[in-house]
Formats: sequence, C-alpha cells, structure tokens
Amino acid sequence: MPATQTFRIPKHKRHVSTARQLTAKALADWGVAGELNDVVVLLASELVTNAVRHCRVSYALVEVTLTLQEQDLRLEVSDPDRDRLPRLRDSAPDEEGGHGLALVDALAETWGYQQGPYTKCVWATFTLAENAVVPSAL
Repeated sequence: MPATQTFRIPKHKRHVSTARQLTAKALADWGVAGELNDVVVLLASELVTNAVRHCRVSYALVEVTLTLQEQDLRLEVSDPDRDRLPRLRDSAPDEEGGHGLALVDALAETWGYQQGPYTKCVWATFTLAENAVVPSAL
C-alpha cells in the first residue's frame, strides 16, 4: 500500500516556502534523502510557483501530493484553473522566468499533466535508487 502525504497552501507567493518545507519533511519522514530529496523539493517549489503565478482563480488553494510506493515516488501539484495548461518553453538563460518546466523535464523520470472536472494536476515521477531503504511502514 502506498504512503501518501497531501497538503494545501493558499495561492500566494509567500506560501511557496511552506510547500518546500512540507515536501522536505514528508520526504525526510520516509527516509528519502540526498540528491533525490533536493531534486523533489526543488521541483515541488517550481510547480507550486507555476500554480501560484498562472492560476487565475482568486483565493484558490494549491494542493501538493507526494506518493511513495515501493521504489517509485510521485509528486503532484494541482490547482483549480483546469483550462490553463502547462507549456514547456524554450527560455533564454538570462530570462527571469520560464525555466520551471524545463527543470522538471530535465530532472524527473517522467512528467505530464491531467485535467479533472475542476482542476488540473501537473505530476512528476522519480525512481528511488535500487539500494534505497523504503520504510517498513509502507
């Protein structure tokens, strides 16, 4: 049975750091450390920032879900603007924005998005190292 952590934060840039902290805590609780921890926290921050920046629904909540099942880890970031879909851009290195999905594309095993009836979810998957110890509670 997979272990899942879900949390919601207000759609405001000051709460992106809260998403990073909660993501890091969930991963640490599961024993996910090192480079994978750093990468997942970074990509959670990028995806939450995108949701905060691009979601056009006022007073929305951004939902972050982490699921760990055996050697697979899935990160999902959802917001209620189902029609504003993510788009991978070819941004110049000196541009201030537009690099978030490029980072996701480069660092995740796979990624994509799905539309629900009232939300969209951007997801990324990761594989734990073969010798990683998955907590027995899972």
